[in-house]
Amino acid sequence: MPQMFKTWQTKSAKDVSLVTLMTFISGVFLWLIYGIYLQSLPIILANAVTLVFNLIILWLKIKYR
Repeated sequence: MPQMFKTWQTKSAKDVSLVTLMTFISGVFLWLIYGIYLQSLPIILANAVTLVFNLIILWLKIKYR
């Protein structure tokens, strides 16, 4: 969350690596799928929240390019 707020406030995402962000989002998405497969609510919730925040950061990265 701090990275998301900093990016939003400064309107600059130059400190965020697109490759690293995409890799992280892919991993979180796979963990979310795994949690759904196991029907494990803690895994699903943790990764869903993380995915949403990181998708917002990705959107800000693209928006403030």
